[in-house]
Amino acid sequence: MANSVAGTSQSHLTQYIPPKGMYEEFEDEAHYLEKVKEWGLSTKKDFWYKDRYQHCLVTIKGYEIFGETAEFNTLVIEYPDGNLTCIHPAYLKEMQSSSFGKEIIPQASGDESAASEVEKEKPRVMAPSATEAKAEKPAKKEKVKKEKAPKLVLPEEKVHFTATVKQFALSWNHFNEDNDEVVVFENVRIEQEEPIEVGLAWGSHSKTLKKHELEPGQQLEFDGKIVKKSLPKGKDVEDESMLLDVSVAYKINNPSKIAKK
Repeated sequence: MANSVAGTSQSHLTQYIPPKGMYEEFEDEAHYLEKVKEWGLSTKKDFWYKDRYQHCLVTIKGYEIFGETAEFNTLVIEYPDGNLTCIHPAYLKEMQSSSFGKEIIPQASGDESAASEVEKEKPRVMAPSATEAKAEKPAKKEKVKKEKAPKLVLPEEKVHFTATVKQFALSWNHFNEDNDEVVVFENVRIEQEEPIEVGLAWGSHSKTLKKHELEPGQQLEFDGKIVKKSLPKGKDVEDESMLLDVSVAYKINNPSKIAKK
């Protein structure tokens, strides 16, 4: 993996912020592509990391989930030397600009005073605090409290589902600053020894789903992983049929073995 010459010799001065315990890893290539698109990043494997002390290519190893409705992510990236650190998706996206970092990466030197600058950069590498996350979407927080949706104990592994296609909708992706098309499911049920009635759930209208040419009312069964993640409503949508008038608190990731009933 290639490095820029500038600042590489001072990489030991970078303030690493490793993940706290276990973090979410990508299930497969499709899951990786879905997530980087959600974060507004290009679908590639290597991304530039730039700070005062190094300018190098890093890879995304996984992500952490936080926020009251689990709608926020912090990326876990790996440096060429194997070190891991957490970084906000928007900040990593900003680093991909060719103009980013030119003024902050000095010529390599042994000046110890540069070490004091690390702490100044630390807040930008870290994800926003829980207080900041709440401030970003106060309306959503109030809505969750008002609805008092029952809490479900969700399985962490992939499970088998039955569900019905309720409708297609547009959902606002705040990383891309654009609407993404999603599929909203109703009568979602996790089929296991003790079935779990989920009700409503949503998922990306991926290439895998598009191949099945789904229609509202279509009953399905499939495998997938479910997480608690509220569906953001679309913005500036002209076709009202692509808007959802109810809240959906759960997301289904990477559906596979899809069969129409």
